[in-house]
Amino acid sequence: MNGKTQKSSIRDRCPVPTDQIPIEEYECMSESWFYSWGARGLVGYLMPVVVLWLVSWLVVGPMAAVSFEPSKLLPQFMISGMLGALLLPTLALVQLYIGWRHVCDRLSQRSVFYEESGWYDGQVWEKPDDVMNRDRLIADYQVKPLMLRMQKTFAVILGIVSFSLVTWQFI
Repeated sequence: MNGKTQKSSIRDRCPVPTDQIPIEEYECMSESWFYSWGARGLVGYLMPVVVLWLVSWLVVGPMAAVSFEPSKLLPQFMISGMLGALLLPTLALVQLYIGWRHVCDRLSQRSVFYEESGWYDGQVWEKPDDVMNRDRLIADYQVKPLMLRMQKTFAVILGIVSFSLVTWQFI
C-alpha cells in the first residue's frame, strides 16, 4: 500500500480535523520555514543561531558601548554585548523547542484531543495500534533527535553565560 492510500485510509477512520491530526501537524512543521530550521543539517541549524546573534549585536552593541567604553573597558564591553546578543537566538530556540515538543507529545500520546469547531466542543480520539506505532516511530526517530540537539544548544548557551559571569568577576 503506498503512502497516499495509507494516509487517506487513516483520515477515513479518523474523526480528527485534518489540521489537528498529529502526523499532519508534524508534516506542516517540517515544511514550515521557521520550524524546519530544527531539522536541517548541523551547519543549516547553527547558521540561523549565529545570524540572529550577529544581528542582535546591532542593537546590543551600541548599548554595551554606552555602558562600557570599548577603548577603556574592552572585556566588559565584549562580555556584556555577547550576553545581550544571546537573547534573540535563545528566544527563537525556545519557540522552536516548544513547537517541536508539542508535536512530539501529540505523536507520542495514545489519545488525541481535538476541537471540532471551537474551544467548547473538544473530543478525544483513541489512535488505532497501527497509527500509534507509526506516530511513536516518527516521534522517537525524527522529532526527539531535533529536541535533543536543541537541548544541547541550550546547554552550550548556559555554559557561555556561566563562563562569562565567572570571567566578569575576575576582570
